[in-house]
Amino acid sequence: MPATATATTAPPPTERVSGGVVSAVLAWCTAAAHPFVVFFGVQAGPFRSTELRLTLTTAGIGLLLPLARRRPEAALGLLLVGLFAAATTRPVPEATYLLVLAADAGVGWLAARRPLKVTVPAALTTLAVQIGAATYTTSGQNVFVTTVVALALALLTAGLLGRSVRERRTHAAELRARTAAEAVTAERLRIARELHDVIAHSIGVIAIQAGVGRRVIDTQPAEARNALATIETTSRETLAGLRRTLGALRASAKDTGGQGPGATPAPRDPAPGLADLDRLVASTADAGVRVEVRQLGDPGRSLPPEVDLAAYRIVQESLTNVVRHASTPACRVTVERSEDTLLVEITDDGPARASGPPAGAGYGIVGMRERAALLGGRFSAGPRPGGGFHVTAALPLPTDAGLPTDTARPLPTDAGLPTDAARPLPTGRPEGTPTP
Repeated sequence: MPATATATTAPPPTERVSGGVVSAVLAWCTAAAHPFVVFFGVQAGPFRSTELRLTLTTAGIGLLLPLARRRPEAALGLLLVGLFAAATTRPVPEATYLLVLAADAGVGWLAARRPLKVTVPAALTTLAVQIGAATYTTSGQNVFVTTVVALALALLTAGLLGRSVRERRTHAAELRARTAAEAVTAERLRIARELHDVIAHSIGVIAIQAGVGRRVIDTQPAEARNALATIETTSRETLAGLRRTLGALRASAKDTGGQGPGATPAPRDPAPGLADLDRLVASTADAGVRVEVRQLGDPGRSLPPEVDLAAYRIVQESLTNVVRHASTPACRVTVERSEDTLLVEITDDGPARASGPPAGAGYGIVGMRERAALLGGRFSAGPRPGGGFHVTAALPLPTDAGLPTDTARPLPTDAGLPTDAARPLPTGRPEGTPTP
């Protein structure tokens, strides 16, 4: 696996400065500008009390911005105090209206950051203060009723907008958490598949060779030595595969910032593929099963790495099941490359199985089906009517420009065997058990 440099993605320029810094800058700019507004207003002519109070109100609202980010309830409370004071002491309509709008914005901000049990009482309190202020700034019953309705509608709109923002934020957080959980689950399944595929075949060969060596160690020492040599070779290959898999996981952790200093780099050995079928066939033959391999189509055509690895793992798992469960000395592997599909078939002529699952249920079929599904392929596995077992996987390949992909072509069957998509696995071999 090629080594990659660890890079940290910088946030967008608009996200590098926190909202608190922006609020503080705006607040202090407002405070700094206030004396100049007053000074130039006086220089321009008579400066009335109305203009001064409006300027002070604007400056006060600006100074509350930093507080609103951390303590929105306190900021809203100060706004309401200011609103009531502005309405009851020589009211200035412009300042009162500005404080009403600020209070509505405060309720919307509170609704976006706090639950309903906090927002609803705050909104009712705000409406009560606004109605009380309206009694000092309006004249006539009709005007008062109209003002109260307008205040209620404006406050309701602000609250609904804030609530909508909160719900969208909550939904986005839940979606991120769900996506992270799904990513973790997918990674665990990938690790489980890789470890299963790396270990299962080799352990099966080792177990069989160990049994052979134990039986013939006294009568046929040469055969026992051959069995021990096969065990040694298979063990070394398994260890190398485990190191490659763990190295890939370490490299993934490094890319995501999860690798500490001093960790060893991932090995750069290539992942296995169909080019390694000869070695797989040889190890299966050492376990007592002869494998006939047929390559159809263009064997020299290059395959995408993920398709090449999936095809190899499907063949490996199928041969492992033949060795462990089929009780047959031979099986056949067919690899056919067409324009848009890589077809892999593994067939053995073992005896027909009785109903009931075999001992030691595993995850062979599940892993093979997952590998095919992840690539958008099709998978079929089941016993043959005349005895033996049949595994078929069709994996899509990239097509040349202008050549459509034939997605409707059914999987080939053996002696009428239906595809996996048409029916569940037959009774006696539940899904998820090792298959011969």
